[in-house]
Amino acid sequence: MNKERSYPIDRIVSPISRFIRQEKSGSIVLAVSVVMALLLANSSWSERYFHFFEQTIGISFNEQLTFSYSLHHWINDGLMAVFFFVVGLELKREIVGGELSNPRQAMLPIIAAAGGMIVPALIYLLFNPSGEVHAGWGIPMATDIAFALGVLYFLGKRVPLALKVFLTALAIVDDLGAVLVIAFFYTSEISVASLSVGFLFLAIMFAGNKLGIRNVLFYAVFGILGVWVAFLLSGVHATIAAVLAAFTIPADISVPETLYIKKVSSYLDKFKAIDPGNKLPVLTAEQLHLLEQVNKTTIHTMPPLQRLELAMHPFVSFVVVPVFALANAGVTIAADMSLFSTNIIPGVGLGLLVGKVTGVAGFTLLAIKLKIASFPSGMNVKNLVGLGFLAAIGFTMSLFITTLAFNNEVYLSQAKLGIFAASILGGVTGYFILSRTAGKTK
Repeated sequence: MNKERSYPIDRIVSPISRFIRQEKSGSIVLAVSVVMALLLANSSWSERYFHFFEQTIGISFNEQLTFSYSLHHWINDGLMAVFFFVVGLELKREIVGGELSNPRQAMLPIIAAAGGMIVPALIYLLFNPSGEVHAGWGIPMATDIAFALGVLYFLGKRVPLALKVFLTALAIVDDLGAVLVIAFFYTSEISVASLSVGFLFLAIMFAGNKLGIRNVLFYAVFGILGVWVAFLLSGVHATIAAVLAAFTIPADISVPETLYIKKVSSYLDKFKAIDPGNKLPVLTAEQLHLLEQVNKTTIHTMPPLQRLELAMHPFVSFVVVPVFALANAGVTIAADMSLFSTNIIPGVGLGLLVGKVTGVAGFTLLAIKLKIASFPSGMNVKNLVGLGFLAAIGFTMSLFITTLAFNNEVYLSQAKLGIFAASILGGVTGYFILSRTAGKTK
């Protein structure tokens, strides 16, 4: 019996591939990046650590159009645009054929997400009703989907599938809410001309979708060189361009499943019937042609949206988000540090830890009480509260909004400490509650 050939490199690559495929791996790498940032910020390397991300990198076109920003800025506006592009792909997939496609099924996580955004913002504003610190009200509204789901997946099969689906849908809606908050409330002065150019490129991408263009290079060129650059120059945060561009990516299949099976089966039958005529470890021209047809048919069967999401997810989880955390999570904790010179820490910390739980659980129970929706199978009040605590994990999105809300280093540090404290407490508490209620539905 023929066996797949194994190579020495497989011994190195296989464990890495298995690690990447695990749902919780992304959250582990993110946690390591946060710890590294904190250690570097409080070590003898501190000055070099902060200086490294302030280095300026520029791109110039005929000395007419120049992009010159700090490395920190390129990470937050450029690299994070890739993160938001994948967020946009996930949003569209859920709306087109996922948990948000059925209005009745989607209602409960949408209501829960709304509560999880409104209540935290109100708690923050209660502590910070005016002044410069007022701008941080959007920080506790966000949930880090990677971290929250990572904690949930640590519990394995003990947690009902309905809980994972509910938290995923909730976090996706939460991400959409965060994107809208950034677009409407954390945008600087707008250049109408640049924004118009950006929307023109979006219209071209949308037209390409309707015309049946499925080549991802077409969308990459117009999305990056067109939409992203135009939005970067417009004053509207460039990450919004990434989400809008994601919504223009085709989500339909050009080869139906039954036809795909029929075609591939035919190609494989022909491949099997070919006599290579030699024992050399190479394929004949006809075999290569048939395999090319199988590959082409497979690509056409996969919607470009899901193909891109599948291809980009590892890069986002293991490169983009960890680099962002490394660049933004560093906080120097000194003995004379004015932790409570403002109410940012209690506003952010209690906004996440108390606001998320109260908002998610409270709005969900209210919707059920009013018979707008009902509990999914396997969910009860206790594990709902556990999910509420997991939703208090803010990290990536909360840190990102912090960089938009504040320029003052003291405010930035206070907000980050509030995020860290609430996220750690929320994650640990949520894990403990869900581990105790695992398997119980009453």
